[in-house]
Amino acid sequence: AEGRLGATKVVLAKSTSYMNTSGTPVAAISKFLSVEPDHLIVVHDELDIEFGDIRTKFSGGHAGHNGLRDIIAHLGNDFHRVRFGIGRPPGQMQVSDFVLQNFSTDERKELAVLIALAADKVEELISA
Repeated sequence: AEGRLGATKVVLAKSTSYMNTSGTPVAAISKFLSVEPDHLIVVHDELDIEFGDIRTKFSGGHAGHNGLRDIIAHLGNDFHRVRFGIGRPPGQMQVSDFVLQNFSTDERKELAVLIALAADKVEELISA
């Protein structure tokens, strides 16, 4: 989707590839649109942040996130991130099982507000 935020042209893209291979499509659209990595905002889930907490960050490592790992491999790590906290898996649950499961009933009740807050964080980064 394309639009404007004030005078700034904004493109919203969602990869249809597997998350673990998101570097190729992100790099491709970045190249096609001539967008430097420091003008890129990646919104992703974050295990190391409690569910419901949303934070921004510029640059850094992948913290074990395979999608970020692949984007970093293709573009380097100097891009903006909106980190959507999902928390850690309970007990001995495998991380892969945890991130692939559906949100709980209580979490689903909060999603609309949290998505709006994440969108606000994206807007703040664009407007800065």
